[in-house]
Amino acid sequence: MIRIAICDDEQKAVALHEKIVRSSLQACGIGYEITTYLESRNLLCDITEDGFFYDLILLDIEMPGIDGMELVRQIKAFLPNGKVIYVTSHTEYAIDAFELSIFRYVPKSSLENKLAHAVEDAARLIELESGREYVIRTANRMEKIPYKDIFYIRRDGKNASIVSGAGTSKVRKSLQQVFDELDSPEFIFIDRGYIVNIIQMMKVSNGMAVLKNGEQLPISRSHLQEVKRQINEFWGAHI
Repeated sequence: MIRIAICDDEQKAVALHEKIVRSSLQACGIGYEITTYLESRNLLCDITEDGFFYDLILLDIEMPGIDGMELVRQIKAFLPNGKVIYVTSHTEYAIDAFELSIFRYVPKSSLENKLAHAVEDAARLIELESGREYVIRTANRMEKIPYKDIFYIRRDGKNASIVSGAGTSKVRKSLQQVFDELDSPEFIFIDRGYIVNIIQMMKVSNGMAVLKNGEQLPISRSHLQEVKRQINEFWGAHI
């Protein structure tokens, strides 16, 4: 079940966006629950004060009071893995939206063509990210790390260090052992000493993997073309 919020200060826009979302997700057999808002401050309050959780949020940018850009800035800490789709007439905000790691930007002029695809893509990615965990077991502890939270795994002497949103966890295994146990296509070697989660990558630039947490990891020359191929293959298969 994917939890979705739709927020726009125009009732007709909310109704249309909800209709498109329902139609697109029903067509691909994905379960959902939708909550609609006409005021951004109510959505902000539900998330930051009442603990509401949403996997996907559809937002207008220009709204009275708290605009869509400021709303995303304030809720990021509460929904770090939440996907945001901006639906707006104001294309001049596209660059700023990119800087907020927005999942997709849909101009209202292309709504019928693009919104359904954007929602489907986001829903499939949310399903892909959910439910899987890497388990570390020792004599004294058991730790579960959701796949979606893992940024990368690095070789650390005889250990592998798993860097996630919760911090760094060590396991006394080789990188290859961890890679084999993960057994999932979003994890790829970018170097003999690093495995990266494609879902956490923003881009490849100047031979570096730029991650959503702000870190940049070196991609070895021998891996660069293969890394690009695997990224393209992964997103081609899942979105």
